[in-house]
Amino acid sequence: MAWSTRQLAELTGTTLRTVRHYHDVGLLEEPKRRANGYKQYGVAHLVRVLRIKRLTDLGLSLSEIAEMGDGDEHPEAALRKLDAELASTIERLQRVRAELALILRQAAPTDLPPEIAPAAARADLSDADRSYMVVLSRVLGPKGIKAYADMMTNYQHEPLMTEFDELSPEADEQTRQDLAERMLPHVRALRAEHPELRTADEDAPQGAKFAARTMGQAMIELYSPAQLDVLKRVGRLNAEAPGEGA
Repeated sequence: MAWSTRQLAELTGTTLRTVRHYHDVGLLEEPKRRANGYKQYGVAHLVRVLRIKRLTDLGLSLSEIAEMGDGDEHPEAALRKLDAELASTIERLQRVRAELALILRQAAPTDLPPEIAPAAARADLSDADRSYMVVLSRVLGPKGIKAYADMMTNYQHEPLMTEFDELSPEADEQTRQDLAERMLPHVRALRAEHPELRTADEDAPQGAKFAARTMGQAMIELYSPAQLDVLKRVGRLNAEAPGEGA
């Protein structure tokens, strides 16, 4: 029984290039040659190529197959390792599908983690606020992220906050002071309803100082000097005359 390279490829459902590659990487021994110089493959080559093909179809790499040697023993260890890797991949893909379902069902933003994305979608945040939440989600721990998610769950975007979002960078001092005074009750109400926000940085992975510094830098980049001045004024007003939620 003797086959040419082309015949071996056809019998095993591979290609000439594949058979030659198996030779190049040392997975398949070179066969004897006929008097005319053509390769002469036998049953052992057929079995070997079929075994390689079967293992690669299962997901083993050629390097992993090479480590098994030329024997035909049952590769239990390699297959158990592959099975564990596949189980991990399936678990990851199931998580991804669950996230995709959530994103599609609730039109949740894709740049936020699933713990906070649905609430952020419902809160109708401005672009700056949403970008700030992205930064926040990277520096706060589970407790802090949950605190903000809870706050946004029933959040109603106030017309007053739209005014803040659209505040002109050239707004004069009186305009900024007036806006800060009108925002103060709203800010106090939020703090009173969600006291956990005060300790949102307690479980920050890299520490509260790093979280505060990063979030502060993000605010400088995302909000105009006029908006930042309004927020500072709200803070001073709250400190000067603390009321409910201070």
